Amino acid sequence: MIEDILVIIPVYNEEKTIGNVLKELKKYFKNILVINDGSNDKTKEIVEKENVLIISHETNKGKGEALKTGFKYAIEKNFSAVITMDGDGQHLPEETLKFVEKYQRKPTVGILIGKRNIFSKDMPFIRKLTNLSMSFLISLLSFQWIPDTQNGFRLIKIDVLKRIKLYTSHYETETEILIKSSFKGYRIKSISIKTVYSKEKSKIKPIEDTIRFFKLLLFILFPSLLKKNE
Repeated sequence: MIEDILVIIPVYNEEKTIGNVLKELKKYFKNILVINDGSNDKTKEIVEKENVLIISHETNKGKGEALKTGFKYAIEKNFSAVITMDGDGQHLPEETLKFVEKYQRKPTVGILIGKRNIFSKDMPFIRKLTNLSMSFLISLLSFQWIPDTQNGFRLIKIDVLKRIKLYTSHYETETEILIKSSFKGYRIKSISIKTVYSKEKSKIKPIEDTIRFFKLLLFILFPSLLKKNE
């Protein structure tokens, strides 16, 4: 049973899948934290039945805010690292062990990130295009090659989280983590994971999240803009 790594799962209306995800994770991890980001279905009740840690936001604040809530808890409780994963079944619980094994073998790596097969027939074309273009751009900004930057299945050392300050609140937070940790000199390595897609509609809002992404780039490249908006 793994005790020094906290698994963080941000969820919003995942009543269909979160129960099974937690049942599998409990076979490997003692500490699992679900951030219930304002769900209005039975997600909270299902999580509570599984007897794992849960922190609930009264309203939906965004994936980034949910992650930051989890990171704050992990830092306060002195975990050595966190694993972030989705609760919709796209990230397989058993593959967390790949991250743990590589983390133990490569302690100098700051972040381990999942890498899907971008050319898999299971991945929708628009996602392939988005993932390839975003990975290329973010890799340039990070000064290291990251093949699947849009993947939220990650292991992040607590030292990394202590040294970066996150300002964003939605899906762009995952990009902010990669770029800012790279600026701090941390290495980011990839781990091959399975490509799993369900028929559930994605919660990503293409126009809004694209605008947020470019705002993030502006604030990172021109920090003075951020100060003016604080």
